[in-house]
Amino acid sequence: MPFTPDMRRKVDQIRDYLYGGGYPDPLSNAEQLSFLFFFYMIEGIDAANVRQSKATGRGHTSLFSGDWTLRNPLNAPAKGVETIPRERMRWSSWANAMSGEPLVTFVRDEVFPFFAAIGDEFGLSFMAQARLAIDEPTVLTQIVTLVNELRLENADPDTKGDLFEHVLRQIKQAGELGQFRTPRHIIRAIVDLVDPKIGETVYDPAAGTAGFLVAAYEHIRLANSSTNARAVAQFDGKSFERGLGDRLNDAQWRKLKAETFYGNDVDPKMVSLASMNLALRGLPDVRILKRNVLTSSFDRQAKMERNLPLDGYDVVLANPPFSGRIDRDRIVDDVRIGSSTATELLFVKYMIDNLKPGGRCGVIVPEGVLFGSTGAHKELRRMLMQNNRVEAVLSLPGGVFQPYSGVKTSVLVFTQGGRTRDVMFLHASNDGFKLDANHDQPIEADDLPGLIAAFNSREEMREDWQARDDAQPWTENWWFADAATIEREDWNLSASRYRPESREAAQHRDPRALLAELRDETAAILGDIEALAAELGEPVS
Repeated sequence: MPFTPDMRRKVDQIRDYLYGGGYPDPLSNAEQLSFLFFFYMIEGIDAANVRQSKATGRGHTSLFSGDWTLRNPLNAPAKGVETIPRERMRWSSWANAMSGEPLVTFVRDEVFPFFAAIGDEFGLSFMAQARLAIDEPTVLTQIVTLVNELRLENADPDTKGDLFEHVLRQIKQAGELGQFRTPRHIIRAIVDLVDPKIGETVYDPAAGTAGFLVAAYEHIRLANSSTNARAVAQFDGKSFERGLGDRLNDAQWRKLKAETFYGNDVDPKMVSLASMNLALRGLPDVRILKRNVLTSSFDRQAKMERNLPLDGYDVVLANPPFSGRIDRDRIVDDVRIGSSTATELLFVKYMIDNLKPGGRCGVIVPEGVLFGSTGAHKELRRMLMQNNRVEAVLSLPGGVFQPYSGVKTSVLVFTQGGRTRDVMFLHASNDGFKLDANHDQPIEADDLPGLIAAFNSREEMREDWQARDDAQPWTENWWFADAATIEREDWNLSASRYRPESREAAQHRDPRALLAELRDETAAILGDIEALAAELGEPVS
């Protein structure tokens, strides 16, 4: 069953009811809904596990077997009763039988503590700090009723995931460290560039709501699907292809679901949302750790205890925080780059160090990373060019991260180890959505599919580039620059620095494209000033 307009309407109704009921924070609302969705679905998952254990003869104890010691005497069925059957914790037991103040009291004091208590035992780590925030009786009663009407038991994992993504897209504010939700079509484009494969490990050190991990999962499934097991899906008004992964054998499926995806985030709410997003997609065994990789490090023993890969990851995908600053004394030695405290530089250094030799990375960076003139900026770019292979820089349109941020960004694609011979630059003027303050209206103009195709054929494109006639205008939105040229430019990796121009081409270019480039250059200069001021400890007026 696909994510239908009726389901979308019901989710919007829940959101509007929460907002009107005095709960205006979309991030907290998304977290609370994730818990309610989980309570609804875990009953069906548990029942399926019990049926499977009976069919296979393998032992399995239901989550709801045994008794529960009450946390609040008001929830006792009679005076003096201190325990109730765990069966009472099933959604169908309390959601259909309670309302008003008794519902709030039971869910707050029994249901949430119940799942928090069994969290570690059953791998439900995202429930550890869970608390009920929707404590207005009328509002909670109505929300529970509306969740019931979604009939999530009839939805497949992709539909459940799309439903939850629709909830998450209502989060329109950036976090304190500059983190914000990455548009899903941008994520899919980056995943297509990096091309994670079955058997590889995939890691996001700043996972947010796990968008990159979900997209990598879908990418691997699609790559291993027969023609009959593929279908076109829609989200945010755009079509994309999904696959069932029918060509994967049982061992590959087990590895994909339990030994492929890894991530962290510093925000406990994001850890909860990411874990729920993955669980809804059929990946309940993927653990997202609450961790700041810039201020903590794991030795081999710590990795072993957490079942993490010991020697790095095959693929790293991330949109790390842009505008954060870390106290210099808190930065672990592993990620230091000069004297910089800028999170965008430290994260890239961390990613380089946590890739396996030959591992691949796709990371979104603010434009200042590519051209900044501080010692740390230059050293990071030198390291990327001389000790790794920078495959491509994809320049994204300005405004692609609205309404969160207007910062100009690019995507760095590189391979760990070796030495860069040349860099392919890809310039996107349009990403398929109107570049306004909301960035949510689909349009036809979309450079991303063509740029991805050019990157995937980059050997042939390189031959075309080398055989070009310098006297003729270059009209493609991709080009190359060799390592020696980039070194002469202080390792500058801005796409616009190396864009081929000619008088004929300039005379015929769209003025709007020129204006967009001027904006990009202005944003780049301002970013350079801010980075330099931060490096020197000077305030920016």
